[in-house]
Amino acid sequence: MPTRIGIVGGSGYTSSELMRLLVQHSSNFELALVTSETYSGYRVDQILPNLKGFVDLSFEKLDMNQLKNETDVVVLGVPHKVAMSLVPDISDQGLRIVDFSADYRLREEEVYNKWYQTNHTDTFRLSHSVYGLPERYRELIRSAQLVANPGCYPTGAILALAPLVKEHIVDKTTIIIDSKSGISGAGSKPKDITHYSNRESNTVTYGLPAHRHTPEIEQELRVISGADIVVTFAPHLVPMTRGILTTAYAELTSPMTTASLLKRYQMAYQSEPFVRVLNEGEYPQTKSVLGSNFCHIGLVVDPRTQRVIVMSAIDNMMKGAAGAVVQNLNLMYGLNEKTGLMYPGMMP
Repeated sequence: MPTRIGIVGGSGYTSSELMRLLVQHSSNFELALVTSETYSGYRVDQILPNLKGFVDLSFEKLDMNQLKNETDVVVLGVPHKVAMSLVPDISDQGLRIVDFSADYRLREEEVYNKWYQTNHTDTFRLSHSVYGLPERYRELIRSAQLVANPGCYPTGAILALAPLVKEHIVDKTTIIIDSKSGISGAGSKPKDITHYSNRESNTVTYGLPAHRHTPEIEQELRVISGADIVVTFAPHLVPMTRGILTTAYAELTSPMTTASLLKRYQMAYQSEPFVRVLNEGEYPQTKSVLGSNFCHIGLVVDPRTQRVIVMSAIDNMMKGAAGAVVQNLNLMYGLNEKTGLMYPGMMP
């Protein structure tokens, strides 16, 4: 019998992408309920016409009793600060949860309060959630009740830098991360910065010097390295809909060649189904991973400066959001984590 999935906050980009994936996964997961306070009463395919003929549901208002009776696992597609007001009730009903928001990604209450400028109201579960990056926490995800789906920028940055900081190959005080994202990462609610006339043929830096994904990146790199790490993170919006290209820079602690460092990366990710380390001279492209759950990684060592430049490309809506949810759900319900996700990117 398929696992029944309820999506709370189903009209946004990430939730609609998740529904697109789940309709191809129907033998294992049944999309049982989709809520939306804004579009309650509308058919899902009225608001998301790409799902016409695939999703025969209407958006409903959130009813906690309905969640308990009709679902086995709930995916929260609600904003930061809203998720933590819902998780306690959902969790107390014995339902499992995957949360798209940032409310359970940071382990320390003080860090969350500082970066999100509010007081966390569910600190017990904050310290008991599992960070949903399978490449790091696969075994914990399998048994988790609450999985905090990673942010899109952190996914690309952490996967790019993990082998460097784990083996202390770079000076941890020199890490600079430059990420360029498509505008879908800003969500479906219109804003001046995402208005067509402001984005077309225009690239802009934003969130400096303290983008909210910074502590998430630092937290996970510290866990990997076992040492304190502070990074400089500079995000940009570029005139495309989907994709994130991350370029990270750091000084090597001892001389290395590109070929020798690539071998270390290939060994580090040899068992990871969704991470592809490119050959020397090959560099990631956002189109290569468009619509897929893959992360492509490339790197080069600059012998003149003894810095490494490591790049990653992901689709922010897939490996950076909905694809990661499906990968996590596969793990949570004993399926091969590749199920429903093993297809290449869309080029051109």
